[in-house]
Amino acid sequence: MKWAFLIFLLGLDIVSKIFATQWLGIEIFRLSGITFSLDYVTNTGAAWGLFTGHSGLLFILRTAIILGLLWFVPKKFPIWLIVTGAVGNAIDYCLYGHVVDFLHFTFWNYSFPIFNVADSCITIGVLCLFLSQRSLKQPQSL
Repeated sequence: MKWAFLIFLLGLDIVSKIFATQWLGIEIFRLSGITFSLDYVTNTGAAWGLFTGHSGLLFILRTAIILGLLWFVPKKFPIWLIVTGAVGNAIDYCLYGHVVDFLHFTFWNYSFPIFNVADSCITIGVLCLFLSQRSLKQPQSL
């Protein structure tokens, strides 16, 4: 079941990026100062455009991280979420030479950095790891 879900997420990431090139600037909703739109942008760097212009080095680093995660912690589901997202963005680099981002939220005139499904997998996986580690270190009450 876990594998089917992860394959579904990777497929969703790939298909959504293919369609993203056709959905330029479409506003999906606007509600009380919050807007969500599909805005196609390319990212040759890492998260939020950091390290732009170093895409080859980032690809090597991402590949090393993917392999390291698979080697050292293959049984934790959050790790697999992170790997799924990293693979999705690595596929972008191989196909397009950049990562395709298109999910765009604006919160009361603050434009949140545009992201994609793979980025969401990575973020959720990291948050799950953080929360699981935090809960392990909580003192137990008597």
